[in-house]
Amino acid sequence: MSQTFRQPEILEIARRDGKVTVEGLAGHFGVTLQTIRRDLTELAEAGRLERVHGGAILPSGVANIGYEERRSLHHDAKTAIARACAAEVPEKISLFLNIGTSTEAVARELLGHRNMLVVTNNMNVANILAANPDCDVIVTGGSLRRADGGLVGTLAAETIRQFKFDLAVIGCSALDRDGDLLDFDIQEVGVSQTILRQSRRTFLVADHSKLSRSAPARIASLSQLEAVFTDRALPPDLMRACETWQTRVVLA
Repeated sequence: MSQTFRQPEILEIARRDGKVTVEGLAGHFGVTLQTIRRDLTELAEAGRLERVHGGAILPSGVANIGYEERRSLHHDAKTAIARACAAEVPEKISLFLNIGTSTEAVARELLGHRNMLVVTNNMNVANILAANPDCDVIVTGGSLRRADGGLVGTLAAETIRQFKFDLAVIGCSALDRDGDLLDFDIQEVGVSQTILRQSRRTFLVADHSKLSRSAPARIASLSQLEAVFTDRALPPDLMRACETWQTRVVLA
């Protein structure tokens, strides 16, 4: 297989898994390690990947992956995470769901919940939960982000400050190895920080790929959350930190 065909597939694997290894790709394509290293170097020079020891990861940057692409990435993992999270969401509460494909997956798992008030700055979440007649839905105001149906900015934050939520379920764009939740949009970060202040309890839903990504803006630390729902074990140092912080890690 020529590099013309290999390199797009290498990028697809990186988007799916968060990273690629030289040995794994060599085995996958049936080519030499040197050939794969050359492919990764070319992709890195083009800004498509970032080289790390033994392979490459998606590049750190200031722009998120496109919404439609994020919806298809790790679909099964997001569904399992959402199911595990929804199982711990009680009925008869006030709940906030923020922007993201992971929180949208949680919304789908809440269609059978009853007597809930859900506030969201995610138009997609509102449309999903409109199918649940036992759930009252309030959509914040704010500036519409057409790319993903998110509502951000001052008006969104002001609406959120009018409530005190029993529980918030949030997502993030990246999760740093020291336990910091990261995002790309400064306006969304401000809204997310307001959500944390206005919630008695907070859950994070994040698949394993978030640990392979980076983003420039810090939302909060896992130490501020009650639980994180994910599909793979966190790195040992971060697991120990969560134990110290008494932040539960739930593997779906």
